[in-house]
Amino acid sequence: MNEIKRSSLFQAGDSQAIKVPHGFELPGTDITVTKDGDRLIVEPAGDKAAPQSWAEFLDNLEPVDVEWPDIDNDLLPLDDIDLK
Repeated sequence: MNEIKRSSLFQAGDSQAIKVPHGFELPGTDITVTKDGDRLIVEPAGDKAAPQSWAEFLDNLEPVDVEWPDIDNDLLPLDDIDLK
């Protein structure tokens, strides 16, 4: 279950900042901020940051070492098709 705490926003120069409640601290000093409609998603930057694109996500996947089942083992052979 997600924990929810109320916090506040304040101005820091030309930017708006958020006061992070105790217990919600993020590691490191850099973050990524993603806007999703009216929501902001704040995540640690670096190795633990969310990928910015599907290509980046796929590039970061670890190899899968799984023996996949032969799902077409019980199927009939394919028919030859003449495309002329």
